[in-house]
Amino acid sequence: MKQFTYAITDPIGIHARPAGMLAQLAKSFADSTVTLTKGDQTVKAPQLMKLMNLGVKAGDEVTIGVEGGDEDAAAAALEQFFKENL
Repeated sequence: MKQFTYAITDPIGIHARPAGMLAQLAKSFADSTVTLTKGDQTVKAPQLMKLMNLGVKAGDEVTIGVEGGDEDAAAAALEQFFKENL
């Protein structure tokens, strides 16, 4: 399992547009399960509504976990996505 922690810098947090993009990216790695954790809540990243219900705001720290056959590529792509979009 690969994981990394990221502090959200987007002033709006994880809102509809980046949440949709994140869900699509997570779905593209069919051999891996991607999760996002804020505090004590963990959701699967491809589940858009659950992702948005976390209420991630600017300054919040989230942990992204990737487990599966293509976890190395998925973790690298997700880390790049967070740096560029959130």
